[in-house]
Amino acid sequence: MIDKPAYSAFSNPALASLLVDKNVGTVVISGAETDVCVLSTVLSAVDLGFRIVIIEDALCSSSDVGHDALMTMYRTRFHGQVDLMTAEELTEVWRE
Repeated sequence: MIDKPAYSAFSNPALASLLVDKNVGTVVISGAETDVCVLSTVLSAVDLGFRIVIIEDALCSSSDVGHDALMTMYRTRFHGQVDLMTAEELTEVWRE
């Protein structure tokens, strides 16, 4: 278990170290507050060089407007760094 003391899950350097030590190249992200904690984690992961998969039906936010805006941004501005898929699509990828 790695503590998340700030918005980004990567604010604790132990997470990136663990993933690098285990040769993990792709980070699958789900969570609460699409437009706050999820965004911060996604941007940190991009900066650290990870491939990002966001599970779009496993996100939520206390702000529908913020959530919708970030989903649009992920699709239009970050399509080169971020892949969006549903939980069902991820399950299919893992089965292959």
